[in-house]
Amino acid sequence: MFDILLSLSIAFFICFLAIPVIVTVAEGKKLFDIPDARKIHNKPIPSLGGLGIFAGFILSCLIIIPFAGSPEIQYFFAAAFVIFFLGLKDDILDISPIKKFIGQVMAAFLIVYKGGIQIHSMHGFLGLQGDLPPMFSLIFTYLTVIVIINSFNLIDGVDGLAGSLALMASLVFGFYFSSVNMMPYAVMAFALSGSLIAFLIFNFQPAKIFMGDTGSLLLGLIHAILVIKFINVAGSTGVAVPVAASPAIGFTILLIPLMDTLRVFAIRIFHRRSPFSPDRNHIHHLLIDKGLSHRTITLTLVGVNLVLIAAAYALRSIGCTWLIFGLFTIFFTGISGLYYTRKRTRLFVATTNKSAEGSSKIVPLTKDAVLEQK
Repeated sequence: MFDILLSLSIAFFICFLAIPVIVTVAEGKKLFDIPDARKIHNKPIPSLGGLGIFAGFILSCLIIIPFAGSPEIQYFFAAAFVIFFLGLKDDILDISPIKKFIGQVMAAFLIVYKGGIQIHSMHGFLGLQGDLPPMFSLIFTYLTVIVIINSFNLIDGVDGLAGSLALMASLVFGFYFSSVNMMPYAVMAFALSGSLIAFLIFNFQPAKIFMGDTGSLLLGLIHAILVIKFINVAGSTGVAVPVAASPAIGFTILLIPLMDTLRVFAIRIFHRRSPFSPDRNHIHHLLIDKGLSHRTITLTLVGVNLVLIAAAYALRSIGCTWLIFGLFTIFFTGISGLYYTRKRTRLFVATTNKSAEGSSKIVPLTKDAVLEQK
């Protein structure tokens, strides 16, 4: 327990002390996230907060984790450095989606091939018992890691949202790994939590700094490691605290970022666009369009995710398949409700305001438009 508290404290203070320095340097060098038509903020804001998160996390883990007993951790940190420099370059210079994807595959290779992070079994999902075929297991693991890495990157669109969801997930994983005495993974989870607590002090609305790709990609990578390890450990019978339907529980812990990413990817592919192309289809955009503040959106989504985690854990005995299908149903029912209750622009034909050619002009039925017609 002392190591857990120490890792959290070290990460917190390093990140807390680093963020003001990063803000000052970013403002001096004009390293800002510039607003555009797709982004929600309306003024330039420094976007290198991931530097502080990374520094607190890495230094805390290096100090606390005994590498002699957990040699795979070194490969996790190697992958974290790959993701760190990938995100840093994207925050400063912008890189193409294909280069970003290649970097993510490299990081995934390190944690899968060298770190031993791999999904070996579906634990009864869709009736699949026993070990998966090796090739399918590898492909499915790579796909899972890439999706999780991008999920935190894509959900990072509202002040405090990505950091709060990541903090919630890392605390859940941290408490579980500490309960089964897997201290290296517990330290990783709590070190990330400490960095995120410090970062959120500066990132909650109104945000003084964003985490950028440097931070969001790192969050995705670490949570990919934690959730796959959780599924493998919690689903085994020899562990101190087994969890039935562990894939469904792990999926629920990351539900909001994962489901939103899969939904947005599907929409983009359906419209024959790159899954990495930007748009305004994310769940936080739908909530912004309903007039909710950043703080309200963050607290609402984190609260919903916590309720679903508790519900999934309570209903874990019904099996992995039914749990995941139920979560899909709940999520898409909520999304459908947001879509169908959006304010829609109504059109009418202005008969009193003719164009130069004498034809009527179609304009939005808004207060300003109505006044303009009078």
